[in-house]
This record gives sequence, structure tokens and C-alpha cells, in this order.
Amino acid sequence: MKTNKIDHIAIAVKNLDESIKVFNELTGKVPDKLEVVEEQKANIALYDIGGSHIELLGGTADDSPITKYLEKKGEGLHHICFKVENIEAKLEELEQKGFRLIDKTPRIGAMGKKIAFLHPASANGVLIELCE
Repeated sequence: MKTNKIDHIAIAVKNLDESIKVFNELTGKVPDKLEVVEEQKANIALYDIGGSHIELLGGTADDSPITKYLEKKGEGLHHICFKVENIEAKLEELEQKGFRLIDKTPRIGAMGKKIAFLHPASANGVLIELCE
């Protein structure tokens, strides 16, 4: 089962408002969507760029996974997300191929999509997200 496309590239940022100003200049537009994802304690600004997206991620609390990531690694690439047709089947396929799964079952992420993450050790140090 192959992936359909890159859904988004996520960038962890310390100050979402300042980062939005930078990406407004880079893209020549304002975010297509702003969202708070309570479950992940994250603020998101999403830019549609030719059918794929740039997702700016900011933490909303000290114990947010994004805030912890920023403290450890600083700003920059957080993850790449691939869109798949059947996330449960894709997770099963990848696990059988030896990929290390962070999420063995999908959860709900931004825009109500089913999501799951693969451990960076399985993909050359890059955190991979799958979404449906």
C-alpha cells in the first residue's frame, strides 16, 4: 500500500505569532487555517501550498509535547506527514516490515483527521506522521 502524497511538513516554533509573520512574507498569504488541538496542547497555523501544507506548531502549555521538543531540540523541522487511504492497514503493514510505531492505533489530530506517528529511529531520524 503506497502513500498518496505529502499532507504536510510541520515546523516547531517558539512564538507562533512571530512565525506566522515570517511565513506570511515567505508565502505571500495568511494561514488558511488556525487551530488549537487540545489533546496535543498545540496551536497550529496551516498554509496550503499547492495541495500540501506547511504546519507551524506551537505549544500551549509547559507540558506540551511541542514545548518539550522545543526545549530539547529548538525550532525547526518537527515531522513530515504522509496521507494514506487506510491508516490502520498502513500501520499494520509498516509494523510487519519492522518499523517502530509510536502509535499502534490512530488518534484524532488537527482538522479531525486520524493520525499516527512512527518513531524517528525507523526513518533516518525523522519523525513521520501518517494521516487519513
